[in-house]
Amino acid sequence: MRVLYLLNISNPDRLSADSGWIFADLLAPALMDAGAEVTVAAPAAAGDERCGFRQTKVPGTKYRARFSADIDELTALVRAERPDVVVANQVEEAPAVRTALLEAGSDALVAGYCHYLPFSFTGGGQLLLDPSMNDAGLGLPVLLAFAAGLAACDRVMVHSSTAASWVSAAAARMTVDLSEKLRIVPAPRDERLVRDPATARPTCGAGGAMGVYNHRLYAHYGTAQFIDLARNLTASGAVGLRVMDLFGKRRAARQGLDNSPERMRDELAALPHVEVVSDRGDRVRYRNLLAGARFGIAPFRPGCPWSMSVIDCQGMGLPVIAPRLGWLAEHIDPELCFTTTAEAVALAQRLATDDEFHAVHAKRAHASTTDFTPNLVAARYLEAVS
Repeated sequence: MRVLYLLNISNPDRLSADSGWIFADLLAPALMDAGAEVTVAAPAAAGDERCGFRQTKVPGTKYRARFSADIDELTALVRAERPDVVVANQVEEAPAVRTALLEAGSDALVAGYCHYLPFSFTGGGQLLLDPSMNDAGLGLPVLLAFAAGLAACDRVMVHSSTAASWVSAAAARMTVDLSEKLRIVPAPRDERLVRDPATARPTCGAGGAMGVYNHRLYAHYGTAQFIDLARNLTASGAVGLRVMDLFGKRRAARQGLDNSPERMRDELAALPHVEVVSDRGDRVRYRNLLAGARFGIAPFRPGCPWSMSVIDCQGMGLPVIAPRLGWLAEHIDPELCFTTTAEAVALAQRLATDDEFHAVHAKRAHASTTDFTPNLVAARYLEAVS
């Protein structure tokens, strides 16, 4: 099977902070091991030396990535690569891919992978536009483009049961039938970030037991709620927090659209018993920063269909506490989910001080990632597009 893997990269200056690129970098070699031929078309190469690479331009903004597909470029790619499957990791690009296949005379299957959903649903079934995709009222056009992409795909892959439910509900509202198309294929864990919790020896920082928050600091990730939790959690001085600055210095164009990561980072850095640290794009340093923590904290993001950062913690044997939201409520152990700040503080303090409770949940956290090895995910991926 020849796979042409189309990948938009939103963080070319810090690939370690781009979940789509990490996914491709982990998955492409595993697909090759399973017998597929893979060419990645992206602004930066992913995978190992066996994978083909076609360099594409970096979109100026996240909206250009959704509305400015180059059909001439896509047609040339299809003619050069002669794929059996074209994977559109930007689902909104699927109609352009379908057009390019038509012009190139190719009958390749079009598969869309829903790395990011521009919407979520409330418990009452109300559809909410994702605020990060709603600058200047563009949320609805993005949603309609997403629906058009779903309609153009032969297969639609999503991370989780929560994502499958949301995508199906949104598609049904826009009369797009996904009944034979939808497949659940989780993202792979990074085997460099796997540690047997029985061997873990977490260290303590100046604030005592250390919790880690390794998520993007966008406002739409619920970072303001995390800041409120951080104030309450560190008030006693018994627990310290390590906050990851994943982006570093971002391009001016990205800051112009949303400067909340910089603002939130500065606000967190000013709190007592909170350290803001950078992995500097170094995966070994990132592992060491996680290894020194006692537990992780999930983001307060309502539209969360998956979190690679949560899986990173769990693979390292770190229990993760989480608000009861979206995929988090599906995946995280119910004993570690909370609704109020007081519940979150109590859980964190118990993980920090109760060794038996921590050991049980460290083992469960690690076990929850065992089905996400790259080889297992690659097998599910190829089954989905066959």
